[in-house]
Amino acid sequence: MNTSTDTHRFTLDSFEAARFANLCGQYDEHLRLIEQRLNITIRNRAEQFEVLGPREQTRSAEQLIRRLYRETKHTDLTPDTVHLFLQESSMQELSNPTAASSSPVALRTRKGAIRPRGENQQNYVKSILTHDINFGIGPAGTGKTFLAVACAVDALERELVQRILLVRPAVEAGEKLGFLPGDLSQKIDPYLRPLYDALYEMLGFEHVTRLIEKQVIEVAPLAYMRGRTLSNSFIILDESQNTTTEQMKMFLTRIGFGSTAVITGDITQVDLPRGTASGLLHVTDVLKDVPGLGFTFFKSSDVVRHPLVQRIVEAYESHNSSNDSARELRP
Repeated sequence: MNTSTDTHRFTLDSFEAARFANLCGQYDEHLRLIEQRLNITIRNRAEQFEVLGPREQTRSAEQLIRRLYRETKHTDLTPDTVHLFLQESSMQELSNPTAASSSPVALRTRKGAIRPRGENQQNYVKSILTHDINFGIGPAGTGKTFLAVACAVDALERELVQRILLVRPAVEAGEKLGFLPGDLSQKIDPYLRPLYDALYEMLGFEHVTRLIEKQVIEVAPLAYMRGRTLSNSFIILDESQNTTTEQMKMFLTRIGFGSTAVITGDITQVDLPRGTASGLLHVTDVLKDVPGLGFTFFKSSDVVRHPLVQRIVEAYESHNSSNDSARELRP
């Protein structure tokens, strides 16, 4: 592969000083982040840019900078925003401005629109919008839960469902529930906190509190689902790798007419007692050929948190693969 240094020049259109400052960030921190991630050097004098590096990366940098500049029309950019754009944009997407600029899915919430980042997130949201039961499986930080909650809020805002149910198995991750203070509701609250946080971000604290009081939004442990039939609802089962096979079957058979269910989990982070099979791992095999279900599998490259999170996930995957190979070679 040709990695010789290329000098690529381009000029931004419709130059505005305030938008340009937004693009560059404080002390050009946004440009420095792009340089670091794409292994290039960026020089500029106002709207005139010169990018040095391998040819493919310099063209990719131009497309990314142009996309970010378009974004400054209605967004105050932050390093996190730049990271998300870098994360969602593979080299091929950046080199294809038509594909990169298209954003076919947007979810409506009270706090504004939420757009899935990258091809896998877009496919995940499209699957949720077109299937009654969906599975989002992959490592932490890929947006599985957040996007599922966004789809639920969007459906509620459009009056496609009458209520939202957010469900988690209350499985101890190294600590026992009995040692936590308070009654049962207070004991399980820490397990449901990520779901509350997503709701607060999309709807605001006061509005979420009112909806919970009216039971339009219900947040509950998985055990509370037994015996219920959930109709005209949007149901999310989070951390489903910590369900047993019996619990997973119980949950899936609760789904009633007019409902959508999303089951999320990470099969590499099972906290069940040793020897207990994960319902999520089991169901991917049992239901893989059942029509009408949506399965989205996320990879470490889909992580949209801090760049170190992606590297940590990849390091664990590599370590586990090495151990598996070593075990196979042993007599």
